[in-house]
Amino acid sequence: MTTSSLTNLANTAANLPGPTPIDHPVLTLARAHAQDAGLAFAGSISPQDAWQLQQQGLAVIVDVRTNEERKFVGHLPDSLHVAWATGTALTRNPRFVKELEGKLKDKQAVVLLLCRSGKRSALAAEAASKAGLSNVFNIEQGFEGDLDEAQQRGHHGGWRFHKLPWVQD
Repeated sequence: MTTSSLTNLANTAANLPGPTPIDHPVLTLARAHAQDAGLAFAGSISPQDAWQLQQQGLAVIVDVRTNEERKFVGHLPDSLHVAWATGTALTRNPRFVKELEGKLKDKQAVVLLLCRSGKRSALAAEAASKAGLSNVFNIEQGFEGDLDEAQQRGHHGGWRFHKLPWVQD
């Protein structure tokens, strides 16, 4: 087969209908685990899987941390931002779901929520799911991971711990 024939075959295959993003094996497994655990949202995935899905154009990552956290701790390039809570008191953002919907181009898009440790983003995923967004997932471990024995973050899991791309202002 010639190089031209291989290119044509690859182009044809790329245009064939295939699995949709919501059928991705990582998301299917996350949904099954969420159902087994009785979660009120689509499920949770690892930071590494979140990065792969975003890089493949199958999902959008939304950072739900405060503006201050993003500025002083760091954030993901090419992510959206909708704060779940604001200020140092972490006052719940009553417009969270509306703001999230406003930033999404497609209400059926696969949305991956990220916070500091994966706890606020799970609450945000639940709120979004209850509002009708059915493809909202939590990114486990968050940006910084859980506290260690010295009460510090960044040593046990999280986006940065796994050396995934991030930037700081």
